[in-house]
Amino acid sequence: MAAAVTDLDRAPVAFGRWAVPQLFSELQQPEAARRLPALASLCDLMHDPERLYETVNGGFLEQLKVLLQDEDPSVRRKTCELLHLLTAHSIGRRALLASSLLPPLSELLDDSSSSCRRNVLQVLNRLAELPAGAAALLTLVPKLMLTLRQEEEDEEEEELLLSTLSCCSKLNALPALASDGVSLLGHKLSHSSPNIRREAAAAMMELSVPLDGKRQVCELQVLPVLVGLLQDEDAEVQTNAAGVIMNTVIITAGKLQCLDLHVIPVLLQLLSEKQEKEEERRRRKALVLYSLRALTALAEAPVGRRLLLEQLPVLVRRSEEEDQDIQQAAQTAIGVITWTP
Repeated sequence: MAAAVTDLDRAPVAFGRWAVPQLFSELQQPEAARRLPALASLCDLMHDPERLYETVNGGFLEQLKVLLQDEDPSVRRKTCELLHLLTAHSIGRRALLASSLLPPLSELLDDSSSSCRRNVLQVLNRLAELPAGAAALLTLVPKLMLTLRQEEEDEEEEELLLSTLSCCSKLNALPALASDGVSLLGHKLSHSSPNIRREAAAAMMELSVPLDGKRQVCELQVLPVLVGLLQDEDAEVQTNAAGVIMNTVIITAGKLQCLDLHVIPVLLQLLSEKQEKEEERRRRKALVLYSLRALTALAEAPVGRRLLLEQLPVLVRRSEEEDQDIQQAAQTAIGVITWTP
């Protein structure tokens, strides 16, 4: 028995446990005019965890593969929307990773429909948040980089691409580094949108973990932009920029460039800013830690040590904070600065 149809763009939905099988049988019909309403109704049902569970565990997911390659752009778009809804739940993400849908899904990164591309990117981004998902997407990193290079208009798509690349690079930065990632992300650091700057700096922080990434950050003159971002209006942009600097000043070239860029006064200023509210202190904790660790590395250079010896009171105040992580980081910095042979 079918439920009453309340929307002409949707297919009638059978009662109870027959709903999902009935709609998937409609998807096998050759006419797009029948597949589209069935997809719309399935999208509605995916808001119900019980129906989503039935879809995943009923072996229906593989049937979507052919729809991702459908000639009708509306069918492709709606199928991607369905997958986006499925991946809102962990069971849907795990099922998608275990399926054969990733290759045809990734082909739609070049789809003519912006809404289709956006749904694909949202699906990939949700998958990348899982370690297993990030591992599965590593082979796609070169394609994601190419897509990012071509993407200049849609900020939401850029943001999703950068976030996905950041998740993948956290697991393994080498594929992105091999795809000219430092250069490409370096250009995004100057974007007018704080969301793009934030995600680009977050991805750059992951790329600056390996030694080759540190070298590229220095060689490609990314540090001047990052030092400028330490004074960005967005606190997360500041934090991510400080993270890249923290990673890069570990090597000699990074230390020398940052000292030439007069980064020490900027980092000290970040440490000097007082946050009265507990929420604000928690939000800026990572920024304070990254700044302290960067200063610790810079103190290993004679010039850096001389400059920081004059500013010990700032670090001493931080070493007296209640937060044990900040306290320990400040004490380590003081130990390096005041060390004598």
